[in-house]
Amino acid sequence: QVQLVESGGGLVQAGGSLRLSCAASGRTFRSYAMGWFRQAPGKEREFVAAFSWSGHSTYYADSVKGRFTISRDNAKNTVYLQMNSLKPEDTAVYYCAARAYNRDYDKDYEYDYWGQGTQVTVSS
Repeated sequence: QVQLVESGGGLVQAGGSLRLSCAASGRTFRSYAMGWFRQAPGKEREFVAAFSWSGHSTYYADSVKGRFTISRDNAKNTVYLQMNSLKPEDTAVYYCAARAYNRDYDKDYEYDYWGQGTQVTVSS
């Protein structure tokens, strides 16, 4: 099993930046492909960014492409989401997730483990 704990959320003005962190427990961190999702009030959870199963490629939702960057530090068992040029529409609870198999990276139901989420609020 993997336990995931997100941090780094907060309140930021439009145009600002935040870096989210997701710390994973367990020595098998490298066995999982990681992703980030978000859920805004009254909306369904949506894909934000993810690594491919091999870890060599990254994928982004069109809405964040060019502004967000996913990265990971295997030595620290941590995955990051650098968010730049934030917009009010980025306001949501952000979740990191881990998938244990080579499945669709952008489908939340394909992920096996989830963090508790961290709130990101972008003011206009």
